[in-house]
Amino acid sequence: MKYKCIIIDDEPLARELIASHLINFESFELVDSFENALKAYTFLETNTVDLIFLDIEMPLLKGTDFLKKLKNPPKVIFTTAYREYAIEGYELNVIDYLLKPITFDRFFASIEKFKQLQTPKKEINVATENHIFVTSGSKNIKIIFDEILYIESLKDYITIHLENGKSHHIKQNISVFEKLLNSNFIRIHRSFIIQTKKLTAYSKNEIEINAIEIPIGTSYKENWLNHLETIFLN
Repeated sequence: MKYKCIIIDDEPLARELIASHLINFESFELVDSFENALKAYTFLETNTVDLIFLDIEMPLLKGTDFLKKLKNPPKVIFTTAYREYAIEGYELNVIDYLLKPITFDRFFASIEKFKQLQTPKKEINVATENHIFVTSGSKNIKIIFDEILYIESLKDYITIHLENGKSHHIKQNISVFEKLLNSNFIRIHRSFIIQTKKLTAYSKNEIEINAIEIPIGTSYKENWLNHLETIFLN
């Protein structure tokens, strides 16, 4: 797979340098580049990415303020000429803090940090096609896939909702967890994965599972409609 990235920086030369570094990594795709955070914010309303290279001191909207406004932000690497934002950057849970001018070896280290975060954590293991073990507190809990209704994400945590009314809240990126599930699951929103076998109703903009309404994200609608066709064919 390829990780989708965007660059947000008001300096053309800075954007060009980051793009020239990124082109050396085959598993990363630069999908767009923005001169200010407002344009990027509009883009992210209808598109999803895995990683943002984000400048801080920009006109109209600072990078830190932009990041605070995102409800479910992707991973972020700050790219800035100012050291004084380092503490605030780590409080915002960014992957790394690159000082300009950005050398390739320092850029490479940031990419490696990102890739390590995409690797499934050791405490989560797929034992078979039918179940998974997740760590909750001091216990490793077996969860049967057929008992899952849907999975909900909030930043780096997910909540697994089960049909018996119970739920498990674990530290895990939803994109990483998605890869561990079987073919009965589909992501319909940047924050939601559903099990299609539990579907009770659907409309153009949302699906329903046991009277729980879950929105369909704009960028996921085409994939959802294609998946519906396979359900009916089967």
